[in-house]
Amino acid sequence: MITRINSKKNEKTRGSLSLGFLRDPRTRVVVGLIFMLFSVYLFVSLAGFFFTGGMDQSLIDKETRELVTNPDIVVGNPGRKLGAYLSDLLVNRWFGVSSFIFCYLLFIIGLGIMGRPLKSLGKKIILSFVLVIWISLLLGYIFNFVPSGYVFPGGAHGYFVCFWLNSFIGEIGTLFLLLVSFAVILFFGFENAFNKCVTMVKAYFARKAQRKEERRMAREAAAAQREMKTEQPENETEDTNLSPENEIITEAPTEDEFYSYVTEKESIEEDDTEEITSLVTVNNQVELPLNDEDREDIRQDTETITPPATDDIELTVMADKLEEQLTKNLMPDTEYDPTLDLSNYQYPPLDLLEEYASNASKVTAEELEENKNTIVETLRQYKIEITKIKATIGPTVTLYEIVPAPGIKISKIKNLEDDIALSLAALGIRIIAPIPGAGTIGIEVPNQKPEIVSMRGVIASKKFQESKYALPVALGRTISNEPYTFDLAKMPHLLVAGATGQGKSVGLNAIITSLLYKKHPSQLKFVMVDPKKVELSIYSVIEKHFLAKLPDAEEAIITDNDKVVATLNSLCIEMDSRYDLLKLAHVRNIKEYNEKFVKRQLNPNNGHRYLPYIVVVVDEFADLIMTAGKEVEQPIARIAQLARAVGIHMIIATQRPSTNIITGVIKANFPARVAFKVASMIDSRTILDSPGANQLIGRGDMLISKDSEMVRVQCAFVDTPEVDAVTKFIADQQGYPEAYMLPEYVSDTENGINSDVDLGMKDPLFEEAARLVVNTQQGSTSSIQRRFSIGYNRAGRIIDQLEAAGIVGPFEGSKARQVLIPDEYSLEHILKTVQEQF
Repeated sequence: MITRINSKKNEKTRGSLSLGFLRDPRTRVVVGLIFMLFSVYLFVSLAGFFFTGGMDQSLIDKETRELVTNPDIVVGNPGRKLGAYLSDLLVNRWFGVSSFIFCYLLFIIGLGIMGRPLKSLGKKIILSFVLVIWISLLLGYIFNFVPSGYVFPGGAHGYFVCFWLNSFIGEIGTLFLLLVSFAVILFFGFENAFNKCVTMVKAYFARKAQRKEERRMAREAAAAQREMKTEQPENETEDTNLSPENEIITEAPTEDEFYSYVTEKESIEEDDTEEITSLVTVNNQVELPLNDEDREDIRQDTETITPPATDDIELTVMADKLEEQLTKNLMPDTEYDPTLDLSNYQYPPLDLLEEYASNASKVTAEELEENKNTIVETLRQYKIEITKIKATIGPTVTLYEIVPAPGIKISKIKNLEDDIALSLAALGIRIIAPIPGAGTIGIEVPNQKPEIVSMRGVIASKKFQESKYALPVALGRTISNEPYTFDLAKMPHLLVAGATGQGKSVGLNAIITSLLYKKHPSQLKFVMVDPKKVELSIYSVIEKHFLAKLPDAEEAIITDNDKVVATLNSLCIEMDSRYDLLKLAHVRNIKEYNEKFVKRQLNPNNGHRYLPYIVVVVDEFADLIMTAGKEVEQPIARIAQLARAVGIHMIIATQRPSTNIITGVIKANFPARVAFKVASMIDSRTILDSPGANQLIGRGDMLISKDSEMVRVQCAFVDTPEVDAVTKFIADQQGYPEAYMLPEYVSDTENGINSDVDLGMKDPLFEEAARLVVNTQQGSTSSIQRRFSIGYNRAGRIIDQLEAAGIVGPFEGSKARQVLIPDEYSLEHILKTVQEQF
């Protein structure tokens, strides 16, 4: 049995190696070139068949063996014996003249294999086969009773199918069937071309109707003006005191002068700007060029209507209206491009990143075979037989998938996790029992020589470069060595946690770097919070390109905890204002809003503007919770709950995955979580709601929980000099005059102290009562009254002072007040602030 398993394993290994060979880009180029050259060869052979097919007919009817082996058989086809055989097969025996479509089909398949992106390749292939069959039937119907020599234009397929259709539904029925099928092919296969033709026809009739309507309006205006002239009193027109030399001689204008007022929409739309600006104005008359059709209509109209005398005032009004229409028609109908503010901006090149991958760190066949045998022997010692085992090599971990024999319980294999790790002498293994959707049990074993995943290789991957995500993030490579990318806009927020030194900072840099490589400064802004003051400071140089800050802030990277609350509340104001804009625009999310703004369907005079995405990056979230408590958690929870639709997304990182830091509110609003190696299973359950993060090997090895799926990924390594080179490349380019300004936030409470209560007259027991409340986490008047043996009124005043200082929450009826400070460290900071101000 072991021999059978080994032989199957060897066959699988050879199959995977051959599959890897086919995935080689060089192999794809060669195979694609073969397809393209064969399509050209087939086209030449098919074309030559129509000239030499009659002479070659008797030769290719011989047996295939004789045709191939006998060199005395010489055919006239340019493709020689193979070309003559294929041509006769495709044209006469199969589909006739429509076989030329196979040449086109092979050519585009070759382009697709070579890696050239082709739009709707699958649709083109299906449509090509449908056209081959339909053209064959059409030609078979036409030449059904008149075969033309040695060539059957519809091929044997078209001839016999149409012969059967004629006998079944008759010639008329076959014709109707062909017409209906042609309509289906036209409507569904060439939908865009059909829609363009319909649009052009509709536009032609609309322009024609518009011209007739404008000519009718001009005739009515002329008739009304003539009526006004004829209704004037006779004494005004027949003044006997006028001398012959003082008579006003009104000369009727010619037909071209009169009808030069007619606005022809078609000619205005079709003429270019040069022709329209060359129009001259003489005596307040705007002259437009007329075509022959319009002149013929004018002559017919002038036979029944006498042009009235012109009036300078009316001519001026008509000229002004015509000029207004010309200006309206000449306005450019172009879409708004937000990147034009920095039109010369260049995306960072890949040369700024290092390539760390090396062939020396690959897993060898000996290591795979040794681990496989060890796993099989260990399981056999506990009377567990397996029927199948295969390996998937990753950059740092190899996944061994096993299929146990019938009757073996999964829990029995799961309990052998430590025993298998001992036998493999590995740092730690992880058993996935079972793998979702695979029907196997996975055993993840660390490689002896782990590979460094470079950020350059992940960003240069086709999967990332061709992604259409709103906020594309390339985080690393999976166990199958595929680039792992996701759309941050759909997450919509990300929680990153892990022990110290396991790769959180590198992970944040990978996320930020991938966004910098894909987005324009007009499309994305960062709000960075860095209590450590050294992790994110490297991004300060791109302040005028990608960063956002408060109007009165000196630095865009927020390092002061007191500024964090103001920034988060400012983001809440920005979120509310964006929702107001979405409401006015009658859209549901930022994508639909920006699409309408780009198409100039929203007026900037009404307050509308292009909305960039805002990504809030918070490093060391635990420190913020310890110092600010609820003042930080509440706006973060509000942003996490509501800000997805308006393009505000959060990434928070912490090295303290405890329940008082990653609370239920945070977990509920951060469904996407990244866990690096942690110390215990409890920490893993706090982050991921499941164990596994405690069995990682560190140095960027992480588990990503998204959409109820758990994926193990090796984080891409991006070093500080690489990030420095990328930010310096961006900073050296032209930027905006200043950083993106967030709305101003004004708080009635400053530094957690309420101005309504005078803490300068605080009770002598104030500090002791504050320490008592924080240590016991009970903020009630009765507890202070009992502990210090004081009256109720004095204890109530102390509670009010504690509320004013931000130590306890407001009154909640019979419930005890909520304690806002988690520990004494944060309390000392509050007490020091109170002492300095009072």
